[in-house]
Amino acid sequence: MPEKRRVPKRIAQTVLNSLKGGVVPRIGLPYITVGRKEEIQALLHDVEIIQAGGASFRFIVGRYGSGKSFLLQTIRNYVMDKNFVVVDGDLSPERRLQGSKGQGLATYRELIQNLSTKTRPEGGALTLILDRWINSVQNQVVQSGVDSNSPQFEAAVDKKIYAVISSLNELVHGFDFAKLLNMYYHAYMSGDDETKAKVLKWFRGEYSHKTEAKKDLGVDIIISDSDWYEYLKLFASFFRQAGYAGLMIMIDELVNIFKIPNAISRQYNYEKILTMYNDTLQGKAKYLGIIMCGTPQAIEDRRRGVYSYEALRSRLATGKFAQAGARDMYAPVIKLEPLTAEEMLVLTEKLADMHANLYGYERTITDADLAQFIKIEYARVGADTNITPREIIRDFIELLDIVWQNPKTKITDLLNSDKFNYTKSEAVSDNKTKDYTEFKI
Repeated sequence: MPEKRRVPKRIAQTVLNSLKGGVVPRIGLPYITVGRKEEIQALLHDVEIIQAGGASFRFIVGRYGSGKSFLLQTIRNYVMDKNFVVVDGDLSPERRLQGSKGQGLATYRELIQNLSTKTRPEGGALTLILDRWINSVQNQVVQSGVDSNSPQFEAAVDKKIYAVISSLNELVHGFDFAKLLNMYYHAYMSGDDETKAKVLKWFRGEYSHKTEAKKDLGVDIIISDSDWYEYLKLFASFFRQAGYAGLMIMIDELVNIFKIPNAISRQYNYEKILTMYNDTLQGKAKYLGIIMCGTPQAIEDRRRGVYSYEALRSRLATGKFAQAGARDMYAPVIKLEPLTAEEMLVLTEKLADMHANLYGYERTITDADLAQFIKIEYARVGADTNITPREIIRDFIELLDIVWQNPKTKITDLLNSDKFNYTKSEAVSDNKTKDYTEFKI
């Protein structure tokens, strides 16, 4: 039997606290990842395409607690290890893809605030990237044989900086974007922190009026609610020039578009999704990946969901041959299947070991207890289609905490208590429910 990996206590604490609270931890995911092999392989195939100069767009669809955010976080960590820049954010009533009161720009600001790299995974990495880019160009000039103290050094650096900047001019808004990059570079070289701060403010979309930007920076354009996505495309190209593999955009909680009461406002948001989708498939975006997450209702509802916009429905709807057990993992929409009882058993074992290691005790919950726990959870009516990992995990960590804090409490007593155990008659009242009475490990 392979030796179990010991999880550092700091990571174990974060993982268990996050999972018990119903949220996905940002660290420690490799220790608890089970299942989702096909979904992960499909998304990693997209990563190769993006690295080669292409673009991709995926929807991840699943019920609340089914593992959408977990899968998103797993891919986020993977692509950062592959030298990608990642921006991620959740939509909300104040943050949409398009809006009459700046909701689209609010989403852009959230994404840029969460801009992350491998060396700055917690976000706020824009300054780091810009400074690293300038340092990288300077090092390249030194390696080419030009001494950093020679009169030719600054001119050689200027030439390389200009080569990167001029390559962006052909893109929409590229001229102004390049002008600001050049401004940042010269402010960096001269130690002008005030100008650097103003350029960063512009890149973060924090200028509300063109007159203010004109006064501070001499540019009469600002990032707005209608064109913020164009600037993410510019960033993707720039990041590649700056030595990164590409840009991955991750947007969760599409249900907040579904909830918009005004039909015209919803359509404008779906139109923005269509623009982004078409860009990635038609070669109008490079080194860019986009992943959006939502519930089945938020995507498939023909009255208010993504599929209410016919141009999207016709592109995204499942074809005639896809079915359970024979999914097309290269389709734009990835539907998350429920984790199997066997996969959940593996996960609970990992969590039990992690909990024992964190609190310094010998694990008392047996393999038979774990099997009993999973059997009871999956005996719920409709569990084969409706049960989610979030529910099971929260129940299980609570069980571990109670047993740890109350040593006299027996696990078997808790599992067989009226509050937790579901009677056999209740479990089989729906003939679609699987019988897990013979479930073994």
